[in-house]
Amino acid sequence: MARPQTLQQSLPGLLRIVGRFWRYLFREIFLIAGSLLALFAGIGLRLLEPWPLKIVIDHIIGLEPGGPPLGLPVLDMLDPLILLTLSALGGVVIAGLRALTDYGQTVGFSLIGNRVTTRVRNELYRHLQFLSLSFHTQARSGDLVIRVISDVNMLRDVAVHALLPLLANLLILVGMAAFMFWLQWELALLALATLPVFWLLTVRFSRRIHEAARQQRLREGAMAATVAESIGAIKVVQALSLEEMFAQTFVSRSQQSQQEDMQGSRLTASLGRTVDVLLAIATALVLWYGAWLVLRDALSPGELLVFLTYLKRALNPLQDFAKYTGRLAKAAAAGERVLDLLDRTPEVRNLPGAAGAPAFRGAVRFEKVSFSYGSSQRVLEEIEFEAQPGQLVALVGPSGIGKSTLVSLILRLYDPVQGCIKIDGRDMRTYTLESLRAQMSVVLQDSLLFAASVWDNIAYGAPGATSEQVEAAARLANAHAFIQAMPQGYQTVLGERGVTLSHGQRQRIAIARAALRKAPILILDEPTTGLDEENERAVIEALERLARGRRSNGARRDISPDPTSAVARVLARLRKLERTNNGVFAGPAQGCTTFLVTHDLQLAARADLILYLEDGRILERGTHTELMEANGRYALLHTLQAATPDQASLKEDHALSH
Repeated sequence: MARPQTLQQSLPGLLRIVGRFWRYLFREIFLIAGSLLALFAGIGLRLLEPWPLKIVIDHIIGLEPGGPPLGLPVLDMLDPLILLTLSALGGVVIAGLRALTDYGQTVGFSLIGNRVTTRVRNELYRHLQFLSLSFHTQARSGDLVIRVISDVNMLRDVAVHALLPLLANLLILVGMAAFMFWLQWELALLALATLPVFWLLTVRFSRRIHEAARQQRLREGAMAATVAESIGAIKVVQALSLEEMFAQTFVSRSQQSQQEDMQGSRLTASLGRTVDVLLAIATALVLWYGAWLVLRDALSPGELLVFLTYLKRALNPLQDFAKYTGRLAKAAAAGERVLDLLDRTPEVRNLPGAAGAPAFRGAVRFEKVSFSYGSSQRVLEEIEFEAQPGQLVALVGPSGIGKSTLVSLILRLYDPVQGCIKIDGRDMRTYTLESLRAQMSVVLQDSLLFAASVWDNIAYGAPGATSEQVEAAARLANAHAFIQAMPQGYQTVLGERGVTLSHGQRQRIAIARAALRKAPILILDEPTTGLDEENERAVIEALERLARGRRSNGARRDISPDPTSAVARVLARLRKLERTNNGVFAGPAQGCTTFLVTHDLQLAARADLILYLEDGRILERGTHTELMEANGRYALLHTLQAATPDQASLKEDHALSH
């Protein structure tokens, strides 16, 4: 899309923003009407302001003793001292009323601007939440923050402090120009002769001012992205001693932004000073020709004073326009960035006619599903399998072959480019996103926690959950003990992204959040990666509890028949927990279908169905026993991990390459 290069080309963009949010403006129609009334009243009072001076000059100072009256019988009847007093009071009254109208229209338009831009920001933020994951993986979070906060604020500030005052000044210019033509049309033509020159200068300067403003907004977005990236990964930055590198990058962009801001300021100042010179020339011409008319009795001294006052105030908008050009250019650049986001359509969205999903049994079927990111090579190719309700399906294979992408398709974070995914025999795209995802729980490799209390972080899994349910979920996830040991227990506020907790503790809180959801479909994406032995054991025990009862119709195998095993002890504690809670929390729904992405083949061996993926395809499928008997890629990796568990992750890709 071609970018506007001049201010005149940018104004339609600003009008497009007004049109886009007209529904918000319409809700403030009465406040707009009142503010406009105050605006027009103020303009009228400005037109009246110089007339008391005219009366003083022409009817008091300029009236010779015994001379003829000046054509205003009412004024001629008054004593000069009374007339002087009334003129002075009239000037004060007019100025006072104008101050009230200016106050009313300033506050009114500010209130309109604040209300409308607050709604715009809310819509923009909400729209961002629903944009597809493919957009967010390419966008930079810092730049998005600048658009939501700074760019919207700039639109508000410019609308209140530049666009509306400019509109008022243009109306003042029209009104005073009309009065000047009424007073002396020849003098009015002389006064306005500099307007074409001013217009040419504005066109010349505005293109460069707008480009400088647009570049500055881009630099500020890049700076914000750098800050967000470095602060979000501060542990890695400090561990790798990257502080100076990120600082230099930020300083470089900051200096470039400063240079572009100064360039815009210099251009705006140049335009303003050029306009000052033009106004001085216009004033000198009017003063010379007007004085000549006074000497010829073609114009009274008071009328010349009114004319010069009108000229000064009529040309003030031209001076302000030079000042507002930079602001309007920045607003146009900010508006482009806001509308760029709002005009984006989520790739994954509710289809026409999408309905709320019924309670799922948990049968998931992939039918020739293929997927690629944009136009790149396909990540998944013709994936076909079926998971029965209550089954545990393990996805294994080398890194980067689409395992996480596959489970993302189940969550409908992406849509397949070919084929379809059915849940309980129906295409999942026929359901609304909200009702679909509400029946799925997720535990990721690095589960994100929010800067809120522990209780809130767990309760996000099921808004409206009671304290008893939250605590029961934490007990199920082996999290209750360490939560109770925290300073404020469940009310302890976590640091951003949960950095105040260990990785294992974050995982167990995430498991508690998933358990509270009681969803029929559970997705576990590398839930034990990076954990030490103790935390891994605690997490695995929690996952066993979470996915208990998932195998239906006798499909469940006794993975730990020894009654003294860790899992048997966990199940015994679980039964005790259920009796203690009197059924308040009974864990996830029976028949929970679980998808496990893992590199730990000892963990995958517990699955009812193992899918071995490579090059975007399912190369092997079956139970652990069946795949070991087949003696294929899965058997090779499992043997390697069992023989050298500490080195398996290092040798896995090497073994596959041979």
